[in-house]
Parts: sequence; C-alpha cells; structure tokens
Amino acid sequence: MERIRGLAGLLALLCALAGCDPQRIRELEEGVSTEADVRARFGEPEKVWDGPGGERIFEYNRQPAGHQNYMISIGPDGRMSALRQVLNPNTFARIQPGMMMEDVRKMLGKPMKVTPYPLKREVHYDWRWMQPPNTPMVFTVVFDTDYRVLRTGSVLDPESPEGRGGPSK
Repeated sequence: MERIRGLAGLLALLCALAGCDPQRIRELEEGVSTEADVRARFGEPEKVWDGPGGERIFEYNRQPAGHQNYMISIGPDGRMSALRQVLNPNTFARIQPGMMMEDVRKMLGKPMKVTPYPLKREVHYDWRWMQPPNTPMVFTVVFDTDYRVLRTGSVLDPESPEGRGGPSK
C-alpha cells in the first residue's frame, strides 16, 4: 500500500510539472464535483484551512517551481464550491499592512521561499507568479518580527531568462 501511495505521489508530481492542472480543472465543476473528485485529480492538499460557514479550503501549492497556487473550497455538503488560482494582482491587492502572516498564507498559500533579515528585523516571503500574458514575476510580502505585514511588491523573477537579461518568450 505504501508503494502505491509513493507511486501516486510521484505521478502527481510529474503531472504537476508537466502542466496537467488545466486538464484537472476542466474535469471539475463547482456545485457538482465532490471532495473525492477533487482529491482524485489533485491528490492530498498541502494544507486544509477552515473557511466560513463550515467550508474547508484545500491548498494545492505549485511553488517553488510553478507560478500558481490553487485554493479549492469544499462546502459543508462535501461539494466543491470554488476553485481559485490565487497568485494574481487581485489577490495581492488585498494584502494590507498590519495583516498577520497566517492570514496572508490562507490567501496565497505556501511561499516558494522565506528569507529572514535579522539586522533589518524583517522576514520576506516570496511567491512566483505569472503576470499576463507570460512575464515571470516574484511577489514579496515583508513582515516585521511579529509577522505583521510591513509592505509588498513585485519584481521580475531573477531566475527567469528575462530576469537575467535574456530574451522573453
């Protein structure tokens, strides 16, 4: 059984790296698909968050290599009520100074990288995302030592060819 789980996990990883998410998303329908349908297509969530009204929110993280994080809401009836790709300017705009780190994590999912700067008394959380139509970016949330948001910003992904001065695709 453990071997089957390991193979299923490997298959899910390979599928994520190969870009299978659009196919999986097309196979799900809000209000119709069940929690079992979601798990069958996306696997085990990175984290399950409590949502309003008994809803549970499944986090499907594509960091550090990917540019998406999905939050899939499962209502109290066990049916999918929403599927959102959360790494986008609309979600970023909702991050405000003073917000707690856990609230940011619930909105954006697990970051690709966390970097402490002890002398500055800051911690930076970074997420890779794609600015339409296809510009690779990094969104950073800067927290103070109490893990409250100080500021945010986006820059060209320094790991991308564009960020290293190469041609864009």
